Amino acid sequence: MKKHPGRPAALDKDKQDTILGVLSLGCPRRTAAGIVGCSPSTIRNTAKRNPAFAKRLRRADKSSEICWLKNITAAGKMPQYWRAAAWALEHVKPELYAKRSPQVITFKQITQLMTKFAQIVCEEIPVDKYRKAVIKRFDEIRRQLKD
Repeated sequence: MKKHPGRPAALDKDKQDTILGVLSLGCPRRTAAGIVGCSPSTIRNTAKRNPAFAKRLRRADKSSEICWLKNITAAGKMPQYWRAAAWALEHVKPELYAKRSPQVITFKQITQLMTKFAQIVCEEIPVDKYRKAVIKRFDEIRRQLKD
């Protein structure tokens, strides 16, 4: 019995290589898809069916990122390019270094606020059973915010 080959793959090896090359330069998948004449979902679906391509796709996505970070790190080591180091800190550790608008509340501030609420609850609710239940719910909220 003859096997029917079915529909040919939308992304042959040449198109896959082109996509990987474009992504390694830092272009988004939409751009890579446009260059080879497919949609981003075709790239995604091909990666789902082809683990080897999926692995190469992840590497290509990360390679430009690594290259840029190396360049930023190298520039940040030179005093005249201190802004590169500042930019890296703002983006790698935004919770510590990124500029925040006055309306933004940090996790630390929320934790302090919830601690104050818990103290008020302990002082104002005389029944131990109810007090413990409220404190337990505060702790659940704090854990959810941390995740």
